[in-house]
Amino acid sequence: MQIPWNDIVLRDAHVHYFSHGFFTALGGVPGGWEAPPENPAALAARWISELDRHGVARAALIASVHGDEGSVAAAVTRFPERFYGWFMLDPTASDALERAERAFHSGLRGVCLFPAMHRYPLSHPCVAEVCRLAAASPGRIVFVHCGALSVGVRKLLGLASPFDMRYSNPIDLHPVALAHPGVNFIVPHFGAGYFREALMLSDLCPNVHLDSSSSNAWMRYQPEELDLARVFRRALDVAGPRRILFGTDSSCFPRGWQRAIFEEQARALAQIGISAADARLIFGGNLERLLS
Repeated sequence: MQIPWNDIVLRDAHVHYFSHGFFTALGGVPGGWEAPPENPAALAARWISELDRHGVARAALIASVHGDEGSVAAAVTRFPERFYGWFMLDPTASDALERAERAFHSGLRGVCLFPAMHRYPLSHPCVAEVCRLAAASPGRIVFVHCGALSVGVRKLLGLASPFDMRYSNPIDLHPVALAHPGVNFIVPHFGAGYFREALMLSDLCPNVHLDSSSSNAWMRYQPEELDLARVFRRALDVAGPRRILFGTDSSCFPRGWQRAIFEEQARALAQIGISAADARLIFGGNLERLLS
């Protein structure tokens, strides 16, 4: 589609890096999916070609299984001007802080917490330790997945997903964000079903940001009719244009970068009439500012 704003530099804040190490940890590659090369730098080159094809200037790559941060570090080292690196961490693991410190020192910029997946409350002391580590250097972020958590690749491989949604409420992040005002937090998918709670959290904590990634299928959980344009309008009313980050939730090949997600979000934002300046912030400027 032809976007209605000039000079938009696209930066995707949410791309999963499904590396050889990722699929090894899960035990296989789903049928119809490309098996990635063993060398993570080769997979990085594949992603560069894909981003170039779609005119995406930069992407935040997420190491999407605990222990695979080396794969994303290799991609960032190979293409530092095109990738930011984030990594999944189970903060309750015995080596979590040492692993996180190594990852940050290797050039990764964001630590991703999945409380429902790893079954811990955000009030756990280990979360505060991770936040203190993130606060030790500017340009680091803490990504906290809240709401509904469904990992499609696990379903395709027939793997159980014993997640615990008791740990999924964005409200639980409130005391953490208040206690660490120097840390920028990102809640993806507008809270993934906890939209009202994510808005409350964003209103009360200026260091909390929302990402727009994925199909946002959580909208079907809402009691009232809700579409993406209304979601963006409410998020803009509460958080403002400087705290919303564009993302696609892209992950695998041959599907590659999900342009349809971008086009859907661009249409929704055009529908509500946002300015070119605000579009530039959402579609890349905010990510660049947070991580610079």
